[in-house]
Amino acid sequence: MKNILLSLAIFSSFFFSCHSHSHNTQGGHSNDEHGNHTETTENKPEALVYTIYTEKTELFLEHKPLIAGQECRFAAHFTALGELFTAVDEGTITLTLSGPNGSQSIVSNKPEVPGIFRLRLTPEKIGIYSLVFDIKTPSYTDKITIQNVEVFQDEKKAIEKQEPAASGGSEISYLKEQAWKVEFANAPAKVQAFSEVVRTSGQIMASPADEALLTAQISGIVSFVSRNLVPGSNIKQGTTLFSIKNNEVVQSNLGSALQQAEQALATAKAQYVRASELVKDRFKSEKEFLETKLRYENAQTQLENAAVTKSFNQTKRSAVAPISGFLKNVLVENGQFVNAGQALAIISKSKRLLLRADVSQLYFSKLSSFSSANFKIVDAGQVFSTRNLNGRIVSTGKSADAGSPFIPIFIEIDNVGNFIPGSAVEVFLQSTSKPALVIPVSALMEEQGIFYVYVQVEGESFQKRELKLGASDGLNVQVFSGITEGERVVTKGAYQIKLSTASGTMPAHGHEH
Repeated sequence: MKNILLSLAIFSSFFFSCHSHSHNTQGGHSNDEHGNHTETTENKPEALVYTIYTEKTELFLEHKPLIAGQECRFAAHFTALGELFTAVDEGTITLTLSGPNGSQSIVSNKPEVPGIFRLRLTPEKIGIYSLVFDIKTPSYTDKITIQNVEVFQDEKKAIEKQEPAASGGSEISYLKEQAWKVEFANAPAKVQAFSEVVRTSGQIMASPADEALLTAQISGIVSFVSRNLVPGSNIKQGTTLFSIKNNEVVQSNLGSALQQAEQALATAKAQYVRASELVKDRFKSEKEFLETKLRYENAQTQLENAAVTKSFNQTKRSAVAPISGFLKNVLVENGQFVNAGQALAIISKSKRLLLRADVSQLYFSKLSSFSSANFKIVDAGQVFSTRNLNGRIVSTGKSADAGSPFIPIFIEIDNVGNFIPGSAVEVFLQSTSKPALVIPVSALMEEQGIFYVYVQVEGESFQKRELKLGASDGLNVQVFSGITEGERVVTKGAYQIKLSTASGTMPAHGHEH
């Protein structure tokens, strides 16, 4: 008989122990006199739910209230944070119940399924404790502490202290198992310095200080030294790119020019000698004499220049790169005749670029207040900040171009290899900063011109919130209403949450709590 009673006691204790990970806790069933099920009025302790974030980890924890002497089961969901939120699929979790009456610890060496660790612990004494989770994975370690966790004497005490259940409302259930299978992430709404923003268009341009123009020193036929002399080729300073050689036509032209200069000098000299005699006898005025003398001196100079040019052009000349960089443009063709001083090629260092922003004349009075900008290549997703690219405003237009209502602003930036000069960009000019509640632009969803986000209210519960928005700088957007500081909005995976509600039914839980 004693054995039977002992077995019943053990079964009863096990049956009423804490079954963690239960969202909708219902009372037991009883039968009426006809054998039909009726709802019992007996209360049961509601499950406790925690959603806690550190810089590295999200913990979503569910368990029944802790009762001294009764085993309690914990369903602990661990998510590794990063650009994407992923399940912690390997590692060790140590759970410690610590308080003034001592401490107890249990260890789980692997998850039951990726991301979910099952832990069982039997509190020994009543009191106020802390639940401490020590996380050790191959890639990082972390610690999460839940303060003021009470161990009750019995279920009656637990029920007396439990808070009334909140009404269901419009919450959307989206399980961790679903989020871990897609690209998912969230971020908190923050109050931070936010600049007044003017959104406009612009262009990436080469910085003039980073370019050099290679020109021909003599007239002649140009030849390419390398077969790979094409735009984009890397060039080292001092590398010979072109050679220029005189031909018979050039030499004939130079000889003719020298001969003409000699004839002009002889004529000017004769006129000067004759004028010198006439001015003595006052047959020619002093002014006329000086004019004749000036023509003679000019003819001497022209002859000297022609002689030097002919001598200089007798040999073959090479054109070498004055700086290191890449070949931006080749301005001549192989075998083409070029004149002295004609441009051959443009070489660019491409270390610094110019961001040109075309600002409407409406903002002319604010031009001096702009200090930085965010920008992105048209039809591309990544947003860049001039602050992170050593950007500085080099000039601001004082007038609009002919036929254009815009005033240009030029910002010099580092070229980090993501930009091609000539690319069209979308620019978000920033001026004076002031505190504002902001969220990432990537969190926004839109329906018929109305913007909304999905807010994570608990680990597996979300709400759809309509927002009233302010300005956007391309990375963040100002929020006037709809959310509060600290609430976490879904930045990746919001569309999957939307699809999960399209059928009008909530997803069933994929695991027993």
